[in-house]
Amino acid sequence: MTDTTLMSIPGQVDPVPVARDITPREDGRVDLIGLPRPRIRELFEVAGLDARQAKLRSKQVFHWLYHRGVTDFDAMTDIAKTMRPWLAERFVIGRPNVVEAQHSSDGTRKWLLKTDDGHDFEMVFIPDETRGTLCVSSQVGCTLNCTFCATGTMRLVRNLTPGEIVGQVMLARDALGEWPKGAMDFGDEETAAHYTADGRLLTNIVMMGMGEPLYNFDHVRDALHLVMDGEGLGLSKRRITLSTSGVVPMMERCGEEIGVNLAVSLHAVTKPVRDEIVPLNRKYGIEELLQACADYPGASNARRITFEYVMLKDKNDSDEDARELVRLLKQFDLPAKVNLIPFNPWPGAEYECSTPERIKAFSDIVFEGGISAPVRTPRGRDIDAACGQLKTAAEKKSRAQRDREAAAHIEG
Repeated sequence: MTDTTLMSIPGQVDPVPVARDITPREDGRVDLIGLPRPRIRELFEVAGLDARQAKLRSKQVFHWLYHRGVTDFDAMTDIAKTMRPWLAERFVIGRPNVVEAQHSSDGTRKWLLKTDDGHDFEMVFIPDETRGTLCVSSQVGCTLNCTFCATGTMRLVRNLTPGEIVGQVMLARDALGEWPKGAMDFGDEETAAHYTADGRLLTNIVMMGMGEPLYNFDHVRDALHLVMDGEGLGLSKRRITLSTSGVVPMMERCGEEIGVNLAVSLHAVTKPVRDEIVPLNRKYGIEELLQACADYPGASNARRITFEYVMLKDKNDSDEDARELVRLLKQFDLPAKVNLIPFNPWPGAEYECSTPERIKAFSDIVFEGGISAPVRTPRGRDIDAACGQLKTAAEKKSRAQRDREAAAHIEG
């Protein structure tokens, strides 16, 4: 079912936030994923537990949900067997519904996911030699209309809930087999001799999937707090990067209330060009954006701000553009790194990728200016999982077609 009305929001207008923190389910049960301990405790009390029991059970359940990754109350061995059916009748341990999973020839993996109210969104896992990065979505669709981005051609449907955001991380850990394994004693103590955490493939998270994270600030913040919780998913804030196209009023709050690394989708150094390819620039201009970067809490040479810059042939890739980029970053005294991204073509795109020679010349000028400017290697292009290509195509495929493709992948 798709019973959520589309948000009819033009590109440069802040979307109306969706307040709900849990997506309703047809069976009436409440999904606990995405909820912090106090909220779980509150729901347990509403369901009939006394305050003491609710406090104990919420602590136990939180551990099993976020630290151990279980998806069945029967697996919670330190909770009485008579209590587990009570939990299962009222609550559920959810994951995003997987519509399709694709594997790229370069190891990149993309999942097409569906919310409980029937809307599609995507996440991507990108493995490297020394790290594995999960690209997480924050909205269904997008409202920014960046002209080089396939995802930007979608309409915004709604914000994802904290559960739908953190659920992407949990689903990736499921798929990669990266939950701790071991036994539990009765009570709250784990059997140390049998409790191990395998070496992990998923080491980093980037909020660079579908949507603008700072237009869904509260839910993104709450989800990332669970990801960073030492008693939860336990990922360091230094391994998490949030990417924004420049929602200036929310950037300081992002630094103060979340504290993760910041990436900014810059993509141009002059007002006319950035107005065209990143229309949000008409609302928050380049200098206003760079000042917000200079004021970002926690930014330092040890925690540089990353500026994303997609390379578009004859649009933003000249020597003059490179020199202006260096000048602007130095003017605002920014601890900066520039990621140069070869443009990933998609059907209907009006741009071409800069030539490798032009990209190298651009990179050389920025490096000579004292600013790191590596060229990002495109990943997952064969499954439309590369930067700027996250756009759901479920409507274009029947279930039978997806089944045939999955069978062909297994046989191959």
